[in-house]
Amino acid sequence: MYPNRISRAATATALGLLLSACAPSDPYQETSQALTNEVLLPAYTDWAEANRRMAASSIAFCADNEELDDARQAFLHAQLAWAGLQPLLIGPMGEGNRAWQVQFWPDKKNLVGRQVTTLLKRKPQLTQADLENGSVVLQGLSAYEYVLYDKAVDLTDSATKARYCPLLEAIGEHQQKLAADIVQAWEAEDGMAAQLSEFPNERYAESAEAIADLLRVQVTALDGLKKKLGAPLGRQSKGFPQPFQAEAWRSDATLPSIDAALAGAERLWLGTDGNGLKALVPAEQAELAKRIDVAYETTRQHLVDIMLPFSELIADEAGRTRLDALYQDIDALHRLHQTELARALGVQIGFNAHDGD
Repeated sequence: MYPNRISRAATATALGLLLSACAPSDPYQETSQALTNEVLLPAYTDWAEANRRMAASSIAFCADNEELDDARQAFLHAQLAWAGLQPLLIGPMGEGNRAWQVQFWPDKKNLVGRQVTTLLKRKPQLTQADLENGSVVLQGLSAYEYVLYDKAVDLTDSATKARYCPLLEAIGEHQQKLAADIVQAWEAEDGMAAQLSEFPNERYAESAEAIADLLRVQVTALDGLKKKLGAPLGRQSKGFPQPFQAEAWRSDATLPSIDAALAGAERLWLGTDGNGLKALVPAEQAELAKRIDVAYETTRQHLVDIMLPFSELIADEAGRTRLDALYQDIDALHRLHQTELARALGVQIGFNAHDGD
């Protein structure tokens, strides 16, 4: 009896392993898991590291241990890391209006400049608590950029530098902590990374829901890029250019930020080894996948070809024509994702944060 029990148990185990091996794989789960580990988590940790360096830079600069150009470079790294994260704002960073704490855009009424000036008049001995309890307009990269780049702030003057440095350091600390908290929320035992990897869970009943969410944030980001280019071009102001509506216009990081965001979207599409959203396009729709590949290649090459200071491009008609052509490229890319790719993956896009703008 005893040997027979062992034999039956071994047979059952072998059969279970065989059935498991024969069980159909879930390509949506595999893609979601691969993108989480190889695209999303690395992007969030890179962003957190850029913010850590920016916070350290603010302290070094204010202690006269770093030059202004170095402080500006640290800001630009953080700005571009944030821009690259735009198509990946799934989960905690896309919730609770946290994105406003990182960047205030569009700033149609120069709220950044006005609120910074008002705050420092009201709180000349600014503390971290003052910033944490203040407006989101003051807590992020837009205010940091204002201090480092605006012509109204002469940081070569020691008294001016002493006045603005507490704000610079407070923003650096706020951004560093925010980014670290978000990464922790991703890496926690039941955090966002786990929820995008194993199904069902409290966020997603099945893997298809996770893929739908990933595509939605990508579509929202591409639509947002249209707004970031269209607003300064005057598409929302009867054709009158609005150069101060551009993202990161003070630091002239407008076009590099758009390129970083496109690179983030393309990483979600391609993955790191052919394991991105592209892998889920049905074989019979290979032509669609090719058109999306070409759209990314065309748009990003167009950016390379016009990578001049945005302020120069928008100042004359020929430059605006080139920027408008880039807008058309981004629009085509957005529509490919919103309609054809969504249909191919069985995703209902619905409304997004930019609808109605």
